[in-house]
Amino acid sequence: MLIIRRKKSESFLIGNDIRITILECAADGVRVAIDAPKHVSILREELSEAEQINKGALAPSTDSLLSLQNTLSHILSPGRQ
Repeated sequence: MLIIRRKKSESFLIGNDIRITILECAADGVRVAIDAPKHVSILREELSEAEQINKGALAPSTDSLLSLQNTLSHILSPGRQ
């Protein structure tokens, strides 16, 4: 991890095409401007984590699928009424 110090209105570059500029430094946080190509995705970390959790919730676990399959096979098995 690289740690750098910048003052208000100073910038730094990531690669050749991403510029980060410090807009404001206050007690409650720092405001930054990010100038990057449109194809570069920029997302706050907490939103990225929430997105991963949501994607995980959509994918059923193997155990739950096997349990459902077992339950359905008992309900739909021939000869059972």
